[in-house]
Amino acid sequence: MYYLNCFFIYSILGYVLETVVALITNTSYKSGILNGWWTPVYGIGAVTILFISEYLFKNLHMNRIIETLVVFIVAAIVLSTLEALGGVLIEKTFGISFWDYSNHKHNIGKYISLEMTAVWGVISIIFIYVIHPFLKNIIKKIPIWVTIIFVVLVLADCTKTFISKKR
Repeated sequence: MYYLNCFFIYSILGYVLETVVALITNTSYKSGILNGWWTPVYGIGAVTILFISEYLFKNLHMNRIIETLVVFIVAAIVLSTLEALGGVLIEKTFGISFWDYSNHKHNIGKYISLEMTAVWGVISIIFIYVIHPFLKNIIKKIPIWVTIIFVVLVLADCTKTFISKKR
């Protein structure tokens, strides 16, 4: 249940982050394909980074600086790959693109840029060392009935999204 709750919390925080950025930059940006207040790619990314960092920390046994650098590089590559897969899947499934890095100086196609890869690496380090340790105990205390409500809401949102997009 812990990682499922991490998925929900970080999906919601990702939605909030993108909404705040849209408000600050005064853009009419919509976060993700779902209608609810969550963006699952952030939840998937967060849980993936948690698994990767836990594995690396348990197995590397290196100097903290070197370990952090390795986690930065691995997380940046994994999250950029996840972002590219998500972009392609959304475009192929729904015929829309939520982002396009073609105008970035160091883009690799439409869905990856080295600039954003570096951003994902920095965010991962902040996530691993600051955000998740701060929220970890709160996430552990989420009652199962709240998790069940999240599951039902997200499944309903997914169902509604996929049915309405296929019409």
